[in-house]
Amino acid sequence: MIFNSDLISFTASVAFILIYYLYLKLKLKHNPEQSNVHTFNAQIRKQWVYKIMGNDSLSIVAIQTLRNSVIAANFMASTSILLIMGALNLGDKTKQLQLLLPFNDIISVSSADTWQFKLGLLLLNFAFAFYCFSMATRFFNHVGYMISLPVDNNLIKQTSAYLNKAGSYYSLGIRTFFFSIPIILWFFNPYFLMLGTLILIAWLAALNKVPL
Repeated sequence: MIFNSDLISFTASVAFILIYYLYLKLKLKHNPEQSNVHTFNAQIRKQWVYKIMGNDSLSIVAIQTLRNSVIAANFMASTSILLIMGALNLGDKTKQLQLLLPFNDIISVSSADTWQFKLGLLLLNFAFAFYCFSMATRFFNHVGYMISLPVDNNLIKQTSAYLNKAGSYYSLGIRTFFFSIPIILWFFNPYFLMLGTLILIAWLAALNKVPL
């Protein structure tokens, strides 16, 4: 059974994340003209597809760009698998590591059930990241076939949708990596989870702004 401090920290952290994304959704709903980095990137990818499919001389650029995107997504998917294996191998040694840290006076030792829950959540986080990067690779591959076909308005729209789907999966996988940081901090102290979540949300809020 999860200790009260762990339960409170976990519930509060989930609430912080839900409130943040609800705020983003409401902000975009009331101010659709004010784009964030996600909508801006989606518009850029759409314009890129229209530019590439409307100019045969840019086919080499399209191939190189999509190849780089596939390589990046494959690399991150492989990294997710390595992190899963690393978490499984080091999961039973983390308690020993806690005792060796110089600030072990603020370390909170969890029960076996709580420990397993934290480890399972970390593994689920990396597994979801692997899924996102794998799906990104899948859609990037589809775009590679579609973008070289004869120009057709419906095909251009479909290609844009596929490319934006790939970009969304890749972005979600990256952010899933970010969320592993508070979970890792949770192994050492329940309140580190809340602190890490708040810092991460502030960081995501900064990343969500379109650079000027």
